[in-house]
Amino acid sequence: MTTPRLLLWIAVLLALAGSVLLYLQPGFMVLLAEQVWACF
Repeated sequence: MTTPRLLLWIAVLLALAGSVLLYLQPGFMVLLAEQVWACF
């Protein structure tokens, strides 16, 4: 693999890991639900 492609994969994996960690926090889920509910 070329270096830029490897760096892109690392960035994608880090972004996915960060989003999974946010979804595991109950406070974040409540905040997200309140923001979605505010749209209606």
